[in-house]
Amino acid sequence: MITPTAEKMELGKFHTWMESDGIARTVVKPGAEIFLQDAKENTAMIETFHNEKKFPLLVDMRNIKSISSEAREHFTLKGRESVVNAYAMVLSSSLSRMIGNFFLSFHKPIVPVKLFDHEDKALIWLKGFINN
Repeated sequence: MITPTAEKMELGKFHTWMESDGIARTVVKPGAEIFLQDAKENTAMIETFHNEKKFPLLVDMRNIKSISSEAREHFTLKGRESVVNAYAMVLSSSLSRMIGNFFLSFHKPIVPVKLFDHEDKALIWLKGFINN
């Protein structure tokens, strides 16, 4: 599990923070069922990290229970500006992988997105989007 070294903000279904490396992190709480209002709440928190440059986001979805189609569509960033320029989803269970693959297949995000089994590999990939 991703462990914060910066101040972590606790939301209803997420823990979200910005690390000193320039990569924002979001961890879905165990057993969370994500709906549109949850997605919007997390997006609003992430937008507070904006400091004139877009940044990448690491999303730990290993403990998610479900996500609504409206929330998935919101996370594609279509039809709205975003401070996020790429995101990596860390998955481990067959359910979270199915959710991730479904998301990428049917809700084509407007920024680069990649699925990972290990957060260290996700962070390496995301470092290429810092200060872009």
